[in-house]
Amino acid sequence: MAEVLRRLSAEYPEARIRLRFRNPFELLIATILSAQCTDERVNQVTETLFQKYRGPEDYLRVPLEELERDIYPTGYYKAKARNIRACCQALLERFGGRVPQTIEELTSLPGVGRKTANVVLGEFFEPQGIVVDTHVARLTQRLGFTDTDNRQHIEQRLMELVPRSEWVRITHLLIAHGRAVCRARRPLCSRCALKDLCPSAERG
Repeated sequence: MAEVLRRLSAEYPEARIRLRFRNPFELLIATILSAQCTDERVNQVTETLFQKYRGPEDYLRVPLEELERDIYPTGYYKAKARNIRACCQALLERFGGRVPQTIEELTSLPGVGRKTANVVLGEFFEPQGIVVDTHVARLTQRLGFTDTDNRQHIEQRLMELVPRSEWVRITHLLIAHGRAVCRARRPLCSRCALKDLCPSAERG
């Protein structure tokens, strides 16, 4: 894993989160919207959304149907709108409108799973886990670090293998490599910086 980190860091020195945000609350909303949606599409929506809605109370002021229209392009807009409003209500009632800073408190919010919580904690607070998305899950399996589809098991394994100081960066590096080279279909093994380390690599 140390060698994987070293090589991917050299390959993707600019690897970072693609969502656009200015504070923990905006990142929380953007991450909820990113479920089953590309970061690019979310950024298009939040460019105007974050001008209209500045804090949790703003999402509760408008009719649900108006919020649904505002986030419609991200898909699953009805469920996302309900989750966002319930999340904002909980933030105001239980946390004074502030985004909490522990995994337990964040995952207690409606619509916030461990992946979303880890994204927010990793960017703004103290990382308490590792974000496991489809790219991270796929690459850890192909590289032989895990042999399960269970995201929590993958996260626990990565937390054992990766120094805490690298918990945020390993996610960005694996996502960057998954998008550029180690694709779900037809991975570009001939271009892969990890080819000699990877048990799944095509050796042609």
